[in-house]
Amino acid sequence: MSAKTLIVFFNLKSTTHEGDYLEWARNADLPTVRGLSSVKAFDVFKGISMFGSDKSSPWQYFEVIQINSEQDFLVDIGTTEMQNIVAQFQAFTEDAHFIVTENIIAA
Repeated sequence: MSAKTLIVFFNLKSTTHEGDYLEWARNADLPTVRGLSSVKAFDVFKGISMFGSDKSSPWQYFEVIQINSEQDFLVDIGTTEMQNIVAQFQAFTEDAHFIVTENIIAA
């Protein structure tokens, strides 16, 4: 089975201060998820605009999580530490979509 990449797109809740989310992402989310043995890479991107136009991105943020194994990742996110990270993520965000992808060249 080939490695998968999760692409998560989401917006912040209207009650979330962007600075609070960014501080949490940099100091808690990124280091914790990057430290999981099932994760090869994890980055967060801010949506700026639609390419070739001045129209805003429909999503404020995107996470790209490269995982070595779906099974191992499911075990990792079941830990108390990760459940706390998930709960914090949900407190900041709304309408998150988790898309499982695989590289068509590597598949």
